[in-house]
Parts: sequence; structure tokens; C-alpha cells
Amino acid sequence: MGGEKDLEQLKREAAAKAKEAAKKRQAEKAAAEAGGTREPVKEESEKATPANEEDDLAKKKAAAVAKAKAAAAAKKAAMQQGAEGEAPGNEEDDLAKKKAAAVAKAKAAAAAKKAAMQQDTAGEAPGNEEDDLAKKKAAAVAKAKAAAAAKKAAMQQDAEGEAPGNEEDDLAKKKAAAVAKAKAAAAAKAKAAAGGAGAGDDEKAKAIAAAKAKAAAAAKAKAAGSAKTGGDAEPDETAKPSINQPFLDKYTKVIEKHLGEGVLEESYINKLSKDVPTLVAKRDSYFKVAEFLKYNEQLSFDYLSEIHGTDFETHMEVYVHFYSYKNSQSVALKVKINRDQPEIESLQPLWEGANWPECEAYDLLGIKFTGHPNLNRIMLGEDWVGHPMRKDYEPYDVEV
Repeated sequence: MGGEKDLEQLKREAAAKAKEAAKKRQAEKAAAEAGGTREPVKEESEKATPANEEDDLAKKKAAAVAKAKAAAAAKKAAMQQGAEGEAPGNEEDDLAKKKAAAVAKAKAAAAAKKAAMQQDTAGEAPGNEEDDLAKKKAAAVAKAKAAAAAKKAAMQQDAEGEAPGNEEDDLAKKKAAAVAKAKAAAAAKAKAAAGGAGAGDDEKAKAIAAAKAKAAAAAKAKAAGSAKTGGDAEPDETAKPSINQPFLDKYTKVIEKHLGEGVLEESYINKLSKDVPTLVAKRDSYFKVAEFLKYNEQLSFDYLSEIHGTDFETHMEVYVHFYSYKNSQSVALKVKINRDQPEIESLQPLWEGANWPECEAYDLLGIKFTGHPNLNRIMLGEDWVGHPMRKDYEPYDVEV
């Protein structure tokens, strides 16, 4: 505040002095004009010089005051920063820290380089410590993997209900097999050296040993199965009903209700074919059952996906697979026919898809489908002798 007062006072004094000098110059000019001489003008210019010097002095003082004021403001701002917890000169401190860090880094690099040079001079390859560390890490990883594998194997053994110590049993079996193999190799070598003497006896002995081993393995497996089931009887695989059993019950019930109880020979769930409900029709009711499967509203098997024949030597069998898009269910229909005169009704009038499969069964097995519009051989020529899919087929020309 003192600096501002001095500045205002100096300004006022300078202004007053300037006004007084101006008044003097005007008075002297008026007097000179009245007296008709130019001398006073010179005096005025001479007198004005001291006034100009005073003006310059006032300006210098004002500039000094302004500079002092700016310095005071800067000092005040610095003090405020210090009060807020910021140390003055942080930028310089940061720069000094960075320089110190760079110097430390350079020293560390130089020390590392020196150590490497010392290792080279001592005959040790550089980077051994890193290699050792990598080896230790690899060993630790391998150990962890081995432990995880052992744990997984143990969990699998527990899930399968196998007693501990199976690994030892397996190892013993492998050793025994290796010993047996070595003995067999030695016996073969001795046999070759003896010129093949006693070949028949060796073969018999091997066959007997193999049969005994097979019988022992079967007995052991049976004993293990009995131990798990809690008795001597083998576990019943059909104990658990199929999810398709309700559908099979429905089909047989509807068919027997409308067509009679004597139209089917049997019905069962085919475990070997994705648990497909299977109906075995009698020879004289095959076409009637197939027609009912298609047109009955509860069944609606509108799609025929497969027909094929099979030679069982004692008889032949025709297998048909149907699918219902309405119910999203499938069913199989079978019929047994005479092998000497294999003949059955064609399903082509009901399903156009039966056309080619029936021709194929006729071509390869000789099954005749009565009512088929164009039953002919589609793979072999009409002059081909015999049907290749029969069990008793003998080629007419053995070279073919």
C-alpha cells in the first residue's frame, strides 16, 4: 500500500509542476509578444530544460515503483504457494531428480557391463544367471504339470470306483508282458537255431497259454463286475427303461385297438439303433400295419426314410424306418419272410420314397415286392446271375 501512495503522490507532484511550467511559458510568451522581442523565448527554452529533467526523474521513479510493486506481487504469490504445501522451485527439483536418476541408471549400466566383462575374462558365459533362472522356471512348470496330471488321474480313479494301487498293477502287468515277450523271442530264436524242430509243440503250447490267459482275464472281469453289483449275477442293462418306451406303448396300444392283437409278433426298444421303437409285423399284416402307421391321426408317420433287406440264412427280413413330422418321433417296422421265396407287398403305393430302395433290395437280395410299378435291377444287369448280398452267393464268373 505504501508503494501505491508514493506513486500517486509523485504523479500529482509531476502534474502540478508541469502545469506551473506551462503557465510560465504562456506568460513569458505573452510578454515577449507585447515587447516585440524573441529573447524571452530562448529563456523559456532554457528554463524548460530543468522541467524536462524533473519529468524524466518522475518517470524513473514511477518505473522503479512499478518494478517494486511487481516484485512484491511475485513474492506474495510465492508465499501463497508455500502456504498451500507446494514447495517453490518444484520444476527445478524435478529436473534435478531426473538428472540424478539418469546418472544412477548410467552407473548401473556401467557396473553391469563391467561385471559381464569380468565373467568373460574368467571364462564364464554371460547370462548364466538368466539361463539358470529360466531352467528353474521350466522345472517348476514341469513339476506343476506332473502334479496336476497325477491329481487328475487320481480323480478319475475315484470316479470309476477303482481301488488305489492300480498304477502298480498296470506296471506289473506291463512288466509281465515284457518278460513274456522276451521269453517268446528267446524261444523263437532257439527254435530258429534248432532248425524248426518241435514247431507243432511250440504252437500248441502258445495256443494253450493264450487260452488260459484269456480265460483268466474273463474270470477276473466277471469277478470285478460281481463285486460292483454286490452279487454273482451280471448287471441288468435293461433295468433302466428307455425314454422312448412310452411311445412304443402308445403305438402298440393304438394298433392292437384298431387292427387286433394278432397283427404284431413283438415290439421292443432297439438299443443298438438309438432306442428306436420297433414293431415286428406278421407276414400277412405287414402292408396293413404300414398303412395304419401313415394314416392314423395319432401316429401320422408320413415320411419313409429307409428300406433295406437282410439275409439271416434261416429267413430274410425287411426293415422300414418311418418318421412323423407332426409328432417328431420315429418308428421301425420289420417283417420276416421266407428265404426260398422272398416276397412281400410293396410300400411304393403308400410312399413314393420306397421305389428305389425296394429295387435295390430286389437287385442285391432277390426280394420281390408285389405291387411295385417298375421292379428291376438298378445296379447289376438283368442278365446278372444271383444276388451278391445273399449269404450263399457264388459268383457265376469267379474272375469278375
